[in-house]
Amino acid sequence: MKKLFLLLCLIIAFTFVSEATIHPTQLTCEYLKNPSVVDVLQPRLAWINVADAGERGQVQTACQIRVASLKEKLENADLWDSGKVKDDASIRVKYDGKKLVSRQDCWWQVRVWDKNGEVSEWSEPAYWHMGLLNENDWTAKWIGVPWQGEETLPKPASPAATLPGELPPPAPLFRKEFNATKQVEKAVAYVTGLGYFELYLNGEKVGDDVLVPNQTNYGKRPALAQQYIPVDDNFKEYKVMYLAYDISDQLVSGTNAFGAILGNGFYNPSKHWALGYGTPRLLVQVHVAYTDGTEELIVSDERWKVAKSPILMDMVYYGEHYDARLEQDGWCTAGFDDSAWENAVLRKAPEGKLVAHTAHPDKVYETLQPGRIEKMYNGNYKVDFGEEISGWVRLKNVEGPEGHKIKINYLSNNYSGDNSYIFKGEGKENYAARFNWFVFREVEIENWPGVLAPENICAEAINTYIEESAHFETSNPLFNQVNKIWKRSQTDNMHGGIASDCPHRERSPYTGDGQVACVTVMHNFDAQNFYYKWIHDMIGAQNVKTGYVPNGAPWQPGCGGGVAWGAAINIIPWEFYVHYGAVDMLEATYEPMKEYVRYMQTWVNDEGIMHSQRVGLDGNVLQWFNLGEWVTPGDLPPDSLVHTFYFWRCADITAKTAEILGKRKEAKRYRELAETTQSAFHKCFFDAEKGTYGNAGANIFALKMGVPENEYQRVINALKANIKKNNGHLDTGIFGTQFFFEVLSENGMHELAYEAMNKKEEPGYGRWLTLGATTSWENWNTDGSHNHPMFGGGLVWLYRKLAGMHADEKNPGYRHIIFQPQPVEELEFAEYFNKTPYGKAGIKWQQKEGKLSVDVTVPVGCTATVILPGGHFLADGKAMEKVAEVQLVSKKEDELIIKVGAGNYQFSN
Repeated sequence: MKKLFLLLCLIIAFTFVSEATIHPTQLTCEYLKNPSVVDVLQPRLAWINVADAGERGQVQTACQIRVASLKEKLENADLWDSGKVKDDASIRVKYDGKKLVSRQDCWWQVRVWDKNGEVSEWSEPAYWHMGLLNENDWTAKWIGVPWQGEETLPKPASPAATLPGELPPPAPLFRKEFNATKQVEKAVAYVTGLGYFELYLNGEKVGDDVLVPNQTNYGKRPALAQQYIPVDDNFKEYKVMYLAYDISDQLVSGTNAFGAILGNGFYNPSKHWALGYGTPRLLVQVHVAYTDGTEELIVSDERWKVAKSPILMDMVYYGEHYDARLEQDGWCTAGFDDSAWENAVLRKAPEGKLVAHTAHPDKVYETLQPGRIEKMYNGNYKVDFGEEISGWVRLKNVEGPEGHKIKINYLSNNYSGDNSYIFKGEGKENYAARFNWFVFREVEIENWPGVLAPENICAEAINTYIEESAHFETSNPLFNQVNKIWKRSQTDNMHGGIASDCPHRERSPYTGDGQVACVTVMHNFDAQNFYYKWIHDMIGAQNVKTGYVPNGAPWQPGCGGGVAWGAAINIIPWEFYVHYGAVDMLEATYEPMKEYVRYMQTWVNDEGIMHSQRVGLDGNVLQWFNLGEWVTPGDLPPDSLVHTFYFWRCADITAKTAEILGKRKEAKRYRELAETTQSAFHKCFFDAEKGTYGNAGANIFALKMGVPENEYQRVINALKANIKKNNGHLDTGIFGTQFFFEVLSENGMHELAYEAMNKKEEPGYGRWLTLGATTSWENWNTDGSHNHPMFGGGLVWLYRKLAGMHADEKNPGYRHIIFQPQPVEELEFAEYFNKTPYGKAGIKWQQKEGKLSVDVTVPVGCTATVILPGGHFLADGKAMEKVAEVQLVSKKEDELIIKVGAGNYQFSN
């Protein structure tokens, strides 16, 4: 009887085993895995469906989402159960359950139905936590220290100043004790500190983030209008981001102690090209829920105690100095004697609205061990970590006499700050900077006591966390290395949720550099969360009256640029939509796009040509408002040509956005504006006698825009002749380079594109490598910064043309993929794979002895068009017509076009 019962149980269990062949994985909310704080009232959810091995053509036909206030309640979800919804959407699916309230915990799962109507198992549970949704939820007060006032430090008159005239006092320490007299069920700390903060509880740092919160436009700065690049402080938005930490496991029964340290950050920078907001200030609000249903609230106020820390000086442009002799052991633990400490003082709240930090913070992204340690002739130690990074060195278990001072010199071609450490002299010591990053491959350490061993030092690369999502490789090592050094430069420049021009000299969030490289970023990283945050900074930086978008966002008054910089408000959201499929991004940016086009029109003459001539404080045209192209190896093309090209591009993007949003009349208006601008461009800049628009990228811009059919071949001939004159090299700046290689490949000059990409002499990417670069540079020559990602815009050619994988803007987010490999004789193989919003997609082609094989991967729910170079290919080793999942579209002697659904496919000739 017992055996029969067991058999029946097995039969019943087997009956409920899912027969679905797709499974939801990698759940995210607002582009984050298990975000600790969200203030979107209806958060957007996403997941990636993964198919069983060998499956083809799989799609999600329906889904069911359930959300509960506790993980244990998911089976009977108390917040939302969508029921079975016939829908193939798996990105940006809006929560549609009970109204969410402040501090709400939300656990969720999803299950999906496949093309056969079979339902999957429920996914692993995921989580998000709602922040403080109402202004009156905040009872904490902003606090600071009594030895500082409210006002930011004055900035030096010269950008070359190695130190400001007035230095800040040591970084302040804050502490507060409280008693947890009952059993804690949950405790969450909502915290921010400007410019940077670290939170401690019972002697341990809370969280693994660094350099938080992310950089935003914190508040009003009326003096902006009097700076060298004057911009009115009339922005759309001011905000301060707060973080939330679940500290339930760090609390103890009885007395607990909170601690915090503040850094100056960009809130108090004292730099020529940056304008501060005020002195450091802290905001802390801790909600402690007990198992008996009661709650306790701990808030920052004037009862907190404050003292000076051993961080003698911290400034984002000048470095950090630390005196370990001034450490106060146990300062953030219970029972510490703080009788000599002073009370905190109240500070003005920044004008910026408090918003949830639903964005990746900076973290230790990578740890590098020393590749070589050399004792120099002067007794100093030089340590080489192999690659230039932005971050700091960490000293581990080192010893030195009390008062012994070492200096850490970070070696780069641009200054990134000084760093020193004074030993406490009481055994093993550990140290790393907190509130400034440095840029270096090597460090030289002065006055080291004794022998520096490899185990005593490492380098920590610091940047805004971003997942590297792609793999690119070819049989040409130069291409692989160029891609690698650009990636390093890009991450080196990601701090505070923005991308800077260079991580040492300016550290500024240049919008032009950002837009020109954004497509390359999206082809290498999962940048959804990163750009979502930064695009909203750009929206917030727009002038509410004129529509002008400044050269940097959040704005800092040293950002020089021009028309193509503000164009980021049109370009980056559009590329975000194309690569991530988020229509809500277009909804959020359509009005800002229109406003920027309106601003651009104020500089358009009667002939339809845009030429920005914005003036500075003296009434004269200021170059840094009106740049066109930038850092060509020779002469620049006319500014008006570049301005008009970007006017066309922004009008074209705005027209396409209007069409997608169903605004047909407005789409027609902007489409006509783009067409009129295209005609004006040709009429003004085409030299009918020479058959050219000019060199230095002018013909590239024209071909990207589209030239009259009857002049097309003359323009092609002129471009070829110019490339020949340049011995196969490009002659473009940052904007022309973005289009140079793809325009060549799209117009029958693929071999010329390959040759130019493969150059090892100047100008060309390979020249940097021959000079030993581990990052990409600001110029094709050796001038300027040696850590600039902006020329990375041209590298999209590697993935989209050479390897051959392209998103389709008509079916975005890689819902439809265009695979078109373009082999060249010099290469044996090329491969490119990326994690799209729907899963892994990619292509690998190999050629040997005249035979070409092409492997493609299409994610669940997606389709692809495969364009092969030749009319005779097999699919999976069989004739095309014998493979049911392969649909022949057209066949020519030199080209085969086929369509496939999700799955893995191999084609060979």
